[in-house]
Amino acid sequence: MQVLTSLPVDLPRPVADGACDHLPGMRLPEVALNSTQGGLVALASLPERLLVYCYPMTGQPGVPLPDGWDQIPGARGCTPQSCALRDHHAELQALHIQVFGLSTQTTAYQAEAATRLHLPFALLSDADLAFSQALRLPMLEVKGMQLIRRLTLIVDEGVISKVFYPVFPPDQHAQVVLDWLNTAP
Repeated sequence: MQVLTSLPVDLPRPVADGACDHLPGMRLPEVALNSTQGGLVALASLPERLLVYCYPMTGQPGVPLPDGWDQIPGARGCTPQSCALRDHHAELQALHIQVFGLSTQTTAYQAEAATRLHLPFALLSDADLAFSQALRLPMLEVKGMQLIRRLTLIVDEGVISKVFYPVFPPDQHAQVVLDWLNTAP
């Protein structure tokens, strides 16, 4: 049985391939995304500083991950990353950061994870890939699923000001982002 909250010690490191180099300075698309907290969220319209962490997919207890998942660089770690952001959420709020998770999974699928992990922030569904395609986010295909590669966007008034990509290790990324936020303008 796989433990979703911890990472294997031999997890492969993703490579910095330049797939997000075009993102800083881009305006977010006017796409409304379904939220696990109900309703639609248009990230481009939010005036706050945002932390939008994009992840491939969360696993579910008792449901096997796709074959070879742990060998795909950057695939494994969505649950530990979400838990770390949950654990640092108060610090992020103190910096006036609004946090969102984003994946191509359906809202119903994401809602299970949000509830199970006690996430204090919304997970947003880009199941139709409108947001991902508009920004040309790096994707991977696994068992017919189109998944976003793990990355984090810092957004100010609808414009991407910072991109963290690749993200590794995912369980320590919340602290990396906090360190950057505490020294950034």
